[in-house]
Amino acid sequence: MEKQVRVGVGVIIRKNDQVLLGERKGAHGEGTWAFPGGHLEFGETLVECSLREVAEENGVEISNIHFAEFTEDIFDDSKHYLTIFMLADYISGEPQNLEPHKCNGWKWFHWDVLPENVFLTIQHLSEKGFNPFDQE
Repeated sequence: MEKQVRVGVGVIIRKNDQVLLGERKGAHGEGTWAFPGGHLEFGETLVECSLREVAEENGVEISNIHFAEFTEDIFDDSKHYLTIFMLADYISGEPQNLEPHKCNGWKWFHWDVLPENVFLTIQHLSEKGFNPFDQE
């Protein structure tokens, strides 16, 4: 089977001076912290994907969703992703672990004090010098 590049979407939810991360479980990157997100589905816009993934994973309400940055990510030569990061502002709701088979739980982190074990996509984003609080 021919390997293909997949499109992933990560949603950077800003609340005051923090971002929301979930600890991955049962997939590549298990045990690392990542933004809510997943695969872009056929016919879906980036905003629709962002709203769907956040609703499926933690249920918080977000607004002002827009493109922020992208990274190119190759995981162990077996998976290749173009990851599109969307920026969103937190509106309301307490993060819930709605997919416990995929996530160990959600926590708010200060951007300057992220856990050491972040998902590869966030490592690549940080290497670009990206800061979600420098964005509109």
